[in-house]
Amino acid sequence: MPFSFYRTNRLRIIFFVYWVLLAYIIAALVWWFIALNRQNVQMASYEISQLKIGNSDNPNLLKEILDIKKRKTTQYIGEGAIFLLLILSGAVFIFRAVRRQFKSGQDQKNFMMAITHELKTPIAITKLNLETLLKRKLEDSQQQRLIQNTIQEANRLNALCNNMLLASQLEAGSHHVAKEEIDLTELTISCVNDFKIRYPLRQFKEEIDAEVYVMGDNMLLQMAINNLIDNAIKYSPKESVVSIVLNHQQEKVSLMIIDQGKGIDMTEKKKIFEKFYRIGNKATKEAKGTGLGLYLTRKITLQHDASIFVVDNTPTGSNFTILFNV
Repeated sequence: MPFSFYRTNRLRIIFFVYWVLLAYIIAALVWWFIALNRQNVQMASYEISQLKIGNSDNPNLLKEILDIKKRKTTQYIGEGAIFLLLILSGAVFIFRAVRRQFKSGQDQKNFMMAITHELKTPIAITKLNLETLLKRKLEDSQQQRLIQNTIQEANRLNALCNNMLLASQLEAGSHHVAKEEIDLTELTISCVNDFKIRYPLRQFKEEIDAEVYVMGDNMLLQMAINNLIDNAIKYSPKESVVSIVLNHQQEKVSLMIIDQGKGIDMTEKKKIFEKFYRIGNKATKEAKGTGLGLYLTRKITLQHDASIFVVDNTPTGSNFTILFNV
């Protein structure tokens, strides 16, 4: 708590000094303009007075003095405007870059906290299950239940590692997307069946058309579907239904994962596909996650020339839809 307090105060001091210096620079620029323009007016007045003292009635000289005065005023205004524009542009750029850097640092900090928790949980459960099997004599049914639970946690740990590995590969541009004909019907049913085994008490509703094919990478599409179903399970009540709808309409293939959770605010819908981003309400803070699932899903859909978006479900919840071009 003290470290967070001091860090927040330090950031406030830094930004306060930044804005003070910016205000000082702009004030100096304005003062520079006023001083130069005043000097210009004084020089023009002096030259005009010299003409009057010399009793010169040459109108061309007076006109030339006034023209020079006007040109210099225009020059000062132009130069001042350009300098002001450059200063403001640079200030906005630096402010946004620094703020983006601080936000990235905070996101990475939150990610490290989340990933630590996500890694420790399956490891602790696996260790406990194995120690129980080692130290106690259990009935076959109990042994099978513990072994099945251990396998589920190992699969969860494997999926988490795959997400992190894929995220780093996509960022580096080193992942090659295989393009082959995929039976999306079979792949979707397989993903749903895996979740039925992992969550036997959850209700799943399936509306999946037969023989739906798309071109793409089997592993990446499986990861995208798993991420969406996993999110629907995390952020909806245990007694609610998760719907999986796959249909083929004309030149589009639509895959919808529909939950009956609390839904997503309109302001959050554009942010949820950002890296490390998690919705900042209490329900989502308590749910497991790293902020990589939807980010990776969007990356995968873009690499398959598809689009993903989220709309509200009726009466409550969210509907994540992937549209493939076929």
